Amino acid sequence: MTDNTIRWDRDADGIVTLTMDDPNQQANTITEAFQASLATALDRIDDERDAITGIVITSAKKTFFAGMDLNVLLEQLVPAAPAEILAVTAAFNAQLRRLETIGKPVVAAINGAALGGGLELAFATHHRIAADVRGNQIGLPEVLLGVLPGGGGIGRAVRLLGIQQALMQVLLTGERMHPAKALKVGVIDEIVGSAEELVPAAKAWIKANPDRKVQPWDVKGFKIPGGSPATPAFAATLPAFPANLHKQLEGNDHMPAPRAIMAAALEGALVDFDTAQKIESRYFVSLVKSPVARNMIQAFFFDIQQVESGAARPVGIEKKPIKKVGILGAGMMGAGIAYVTAKAGIEVVLKDVSLEAAQRGKAYSENLEAKALAKGRTTEEKSTALLGLIHPTADAADFAGVDFVVEAVFENPELKNKVFQEIEDLVEPGAVLGSNTSSLPITGLAQGVKKGEDFIGIHFFSPVEAMQPIEIIRGAKTSDETLARAIDYTLAIKKYPIVVHDGRGFFTTRVFSLWLLEAVAMLTEGIDPATIEQAGAQAGYPVAPLQVADELSFGTIRKIMDETIAAAEAEGTALAESIPVAREVVVALMDRFERNGKLGGAGFYDYADGKRTGLWDTLRDEYKTDRTLRVPFADLEDRLMFIQVLETQKCFDEGVLASDADANIGSIFGIGFPAWTGGVRQFIAGYPGGRAAFAARADELAQRYGARFRLPESLRAE
Repeated sequence: MTDNTIRWDRDADGIVTLTMDDPNQQANTITEAFQASLATALDRIDDERDAITGIVITSAKKTFFAGMDLNVLLEQLVPAAPAEILAVTAAFNAQLRRLETIGKPVVAAINGAALGGGLELAFATHHRIAADVRGNQIGLPEVLLGVLPGGGGIGRAVRLLGIQQALMQVLLTGERMHPAKALKVGVIDEIVGSAEELVPAAKAWIKANPDRKVQPWDVKGFKIPGGSPATPAFAATLPAFPANLHKQLEGNDHMPAPRAIMAAALEGALVDFDTAQKIESRYFVSLVKSPVARNMIQAFFFDIQQVESGAARPVGIEKKPIKKVGILGAGMMGAGIAYVTAKAGIEVVLKDVSLEAAQRGKAYSENLEAKALAKGRTTEEKSTALLGLIHPTADAADFAGVDFVVEAVFENPELKNKVFQEIEDLVEPGAVLGSNTSSLPITGLAQGVKKGEDFIGIHFFSPVEAMQPIEIIRGAKTSDETLARAIDYTLAIKKYPIVVHDGRGFFTTRVFSLWLLEAVAMLTEGIDPATIEQAGAQAGYPVAPLQVADELSFGTIRKIMDETIAAAEAEGTALAESIPVAREVVVALMDRFERNGKLGGAGFYDYADGKRTGLWDTLRDEYKTDRTLRVPFADLEDRLMFIQVLETQKCFDEGVLASDADANIGSIFGIGFPAWTGGVRQFIAGYPGGRAAFAARADELAQRYGARFRLPESLRAE
């Protein structure tokens, strides 16, 4: 090849190896150069077909094939006319179709990640072999970006796996599968132990299967596994498909991609493969042109890339490996932090007031590993090694050699100061002293240690092993080196570092609290609690607000409100009208009705054996709610979202936040802001009608519901 995007090698057995290796890109993507190289390769195969016995497609990069460059998608495809987008997809689809009908057995040798277009390329071969190596991920994650596979991924997955398996295991989940899972699901056919074994295994398969050169769906009489909508037995189950999807989305109408994927799968199953590709392409165009796709691509690709790159890390600070982490407090948070740290291969000292309490903390990791073993997600050897890194103790002397401390005791400044004072002279010089506080000002807590420059907030979310962000809070004295090491630790344990500056509630707790209190305040307006919950679900929040309040506990909510009110009075700042109103509700539930949330067995919901049984009926009587009250439902959704978006702007104005990417990723992954928006900052950037329309809507909400929805002057000035 003249441009070296695809290298050609034919061996003595007539097997051609096509090695993708774009010299201008870190990963192989769908570029004009790649498509030109693929066309040249296919032409040459046709010209030399008598001397060719089979074809292997592999990559010289760390990844196999990355599909479409999302920069190209946003900058070139999104602004293009629908016909132009269709032409682009048709050209790539035609090449894949030509590959799978070339008349020779074709094998994909998947050496690294094959996601999106990478798996679609592999689907257009007759046999798929993956190397079981670190970082190899296989899947169609487009649904998580607000789009669908545009290169025949839906049509081929349906014909390969069956409609239900394709939808539920691959297309609607967007799961990035490791090779063993991909083999079990059926998207690949074989696994080898290393990348070096791939091409030999592919060639061996070609030699053993010289006649496997036709896709099953191109064989006369082919039937989709499990049947199609035209099959009576399958048709009888068809009404359940959209119903289950509606349940999965919890009524969220803002996410068009899952519905489009299901429609393309079902409609495409009724026609031949080539027609199915056209159906898929048209749905692809409709999604690409939607603002939701732009929002989700910005957040789930570009913003995550920025956060994962450690963009907030101060420059010029040398990276030092973190050797030993000391955790103060072995409760639920401390135990979870110990687990994710040990999982990253870092030694952990887990301290509590007694050895028994510390051992209970380690038992949390033991239980998680037992479940992972039972599900085949780890091995005895790996599990034993992980657990061996966690050392429970009640002796502060065991903190000798610790170079990174995470305190995870109760939200009490005196207690936090006490536990730091017990160990600060024992740890390594310059050790990071991190506090897992969710709201206590870091600058104030730092006064309780000798070296304020080593002190930093490192706020984990619960459950630690499942939640991706860590909010890193820089205090007034926190040094650049301490911040850099906190970011390094966060990345080492595979979390997202969200960097903010000090202030009560920081970013996430402050913004999250106002959302919660807005929902509680709605009760006092006569809005039925079920309607409030439905507004949260349909807006796209993963959990409805009153349910979240129960799970958080009313005592915690009351404490946050009291601290916020006291701070506003001390500082002479305005207080959102919803806070004192919501406080009256919470105080009444706690003091008059002895309802304290889920842990107490009674909150906004009733509970039996720890499970919700329904909303507490007395709520409707107490707050005289009316299910027929004519309140614009869109107002309820927007109140929940706008209150968070506007408070985030205030965080920027006050210097608490400095990065849109941190705000977007922290809001989606940390506090459940609706994913379809792209996060609290992208919500404004992607608002239909632009900034002026967003400002007009905020003004409308302020006029109807109060000054808390007034647009900050900084937004009007932009």
